[in-house]
Amino acid sequence: MIEIKKIAVGGDHAGYQQKDEIVAMLKEAGYELVDFGTNGPESVDYPDYAHPVAEEVEQGKADVGIVFCGSGNGIAMTVNKHQGIRAAIAWTKELAELARQHNNANILSIPARFVSLETTKEMVKAFLTTDFEGGRHERRIKKIACG
Repeated sequence: MIEIKKIAVGGDHAGYQQKDEIVAMLKEAGYELVDFGTNGPESVDYPDYAHPVAEEVEQGKADVGIVFCGSGNGIAMTVNKHQGIRAAIAWTKELAELARQHNNANILSIPARFVSLETTKEMVKAFLTTDFEGGRHERRIKKIACG
């Protein structure tokens, strides 16, 4: 079991409100956060916020990351360009759990325009408290990397 203490977060204008709510929730729960923004509704380019989150996780400076954009797709595609990242898009608590259990996901991607804040909170809690099962899944995880 990985003990999650430090979390990197980032997102675009479509996800900043949920990001800010999740940051507050996680700080209150005692997690250390690195927030790469954005923090307002002005239109921005999600890769500018995704890459720093991915680098923080990839370099081991954060245990996991959480990213937010309208659909969750673009920002997940961006962080998944990093060799050490396994980002999963989730829109239910169960998908967030499976991303950790079966895929050892280290970044959770939230489709902020399609899930409520309450669902996002449930997904984040599940993601942070679910262990990777290993076993047959470990073999598959090792086959993901292309290098």
